[in-house]
Amino acid sequence: MRRTLGTLALAISTAAGLYAWQQHAHGHGDAKATQITGQVVDIACFVGHNSSGEKHAKCAEACARAGNPLAIFDGKQIYLPVSMNHKNPNEKLMAFIEKKVKVTGTVLEKAGIRGIAIDKVEPAQ
Repeated sequence: MRRTLGTLALAISTAAGLYAWQQHAHGHGDAKATQITGQVVDIACFVGHNSSGEKHAKCAEACARAGNPLAIFDGKQIYLPVSMNHKNPNEKLMAFIEKKVKVTGTVLEKAGIRGIAIDKVEPAQ
């Protein structure tokens, strides 16, 4: 009986914890939706050896598939995609590697890093 009650208590506790984890808030405070336009780059090559552009697209895709982060470079700033849904942050940018995009989302900054929680990505004109 004790064992059954212990197992039941553990199951309820685990279920409550999972529910709480799925329901936790990801508020952005007073941050507003904004649009940025820039080129999708892979950080490893862009920062590491100044590689970007159409000729670099296949390498950038391979780097992203290997786990290197993608980002949007607007000519001045690098914006790292921030995944608020606990999924791969590169996911929304993969189809646009080394292409110019218009991104709508919420810009977030902390400890010198500028990120964007992406709502929408589309090719830029």
